[in-house]
Amino acid sequence: MARPIVAIVGRPNVGKSTLFNKLTGQRKAIVDDTPGVTRDRIYGDCEWLGYNFLLIDTGGIEPKSNDIILAQMRRQAQLAIESADVIIFVTDMRSGVVATDEEVAAMLQKSGKPIVLCVNKCDSIGEPPLEFYEFYNLGLGDPIQVSSIHGHGTGDLLDEVIKYLPKPEEDEDENDGIIKVAVIGKPNVGKSSLINAVSGEDRAIVSDIAGTTRDATDTYISNKFGDFMFIDTAGLRRKSKVEDQIEKYSVIRAKMAVERANVCVIMIDAVDGFTEQDSKVAGIAHEMGKACIIAVNKWDALEKDGKTMDNYRKKLMNDFSFMSYAPIIFISAKTGQRLDRLFELINFVDQQNVMRISTGKLNDVLASATARVQPPTDKGRRLKIYYMTQASTRPPTFVCFVNKKELFHYSYQRYLENQIREVFGLEGTPTRFIIRERDGK
Repeated sequence: MARPIVAIVGRPNVGKSTLFNKLTGQRKAIVDDTPGVTRDRIYGDCEWLGYNFLLIDTGGIEPKSNDIILAQMRRQAQLAIESADVIIFVTDMRSGVVATDEEVAAMLQKSGKPIVLCVNKCDSIGEPPLEFYEFYNLGLGDPIQVSSIHGHGTGDLLDEVIKYLPKPEEDEDENDGIIKVAVIGKPNVGKSSLINAVSGEDRAIVSDIAGTTRDATDTYISNKFGDFMFIDTAGLRRKSKVEDQIEKYSVIRAKMAVERANVCVIMIDAVDGFTEQDSKVAGIAHEMGKACIIAVNKWDALEKDGKTMDNYRKKLMNDFSFMSYAPIIFISAKTGQRLDRLFELINFVDQQNVMRISTGKLNDVLASATARVQPPTDKGRRLKIYYMTQASTRPPTFVCFVNKKELFHYSYQRYLENQIREVFGLEGTPTRFIIRERDGK
């Protein structure tokens, strides 16, 4: 069963994105006083009293605007309304009911969806002022007073929302079998082009201007390889180039997109080659323990001979030495070259990221490894590893019980990791080691 969808809508600058951030508990939507900052739909996970649902933040609705960007925002909001199970209609206590609110209310009533009326910016607690009651004139039932900045009233708002949601199933699979894929990289490497190519539609805006994609947008794809949700992210720039306030939030949100993903496709420009920024982008995914694939895009634009791919691969393996586990694929979003192989790799590395290894098998490898290379000593005291067990997945995390933490040098940890990879694979996923002391008695 797919998770229910709740859309936040309203005219520009009433505090929709601030409310979205408060309800999802993360700074995912860009918050700025500039009307029109949120252009695309932005998705976030929300949980309340055992109910899990997808929250969508939308650009402000201006029903009669002829402005091109505002018209696109209106269309995006309309798409969110069509796909939503419940709609939170946000209004502004300070400005009261305006003509645009009445027009949006009429538009929402036509949708036939359940609507929860939120009066935002009610910053004082207690009895609402007389002006609050004019929101009853919108004909949408009892308004709920909320302060999205301070969090007042958000519980009452969510209580009302979940009245319209189906009861959660206890055995529901939280991922619904969908692999979440974040496409990350520096600006203008072809992230949006790749998503358009794999989805067969112009979902993301594609432009040669670096920084066109500001919001992390989601595209659902179902094909012969399975079900996927592709998250397109604004390109990560060097910090020195992040002057624009909105661009700063885009960097934060790209990191949030990685956090939401199961698999990260790290895109490199074949023509530009490896840059320091590519290493930083990959480092975010590596540190968060995500399954990773390095995709070299624009491979069709490179002049090649019989050794070009091998030489390129060797150089990248050296450049990405900290994540030598990540497979490398050479693609072209423009021509569709090797995109089927990319889907196969996404499935493969996702399975590796959730691999579970029994304690018995792990300790067989441990016994063999310690017999081959003795654990290190320090001042006459030798490291003893009593046993090892796997604690969790995403990424595979192993707990080692030892006599003394300080004796477990990083180099020996790397040696054990390589031994485990040699036996079990774990290709495309980082691993984690947790070292715990015990007295051995």
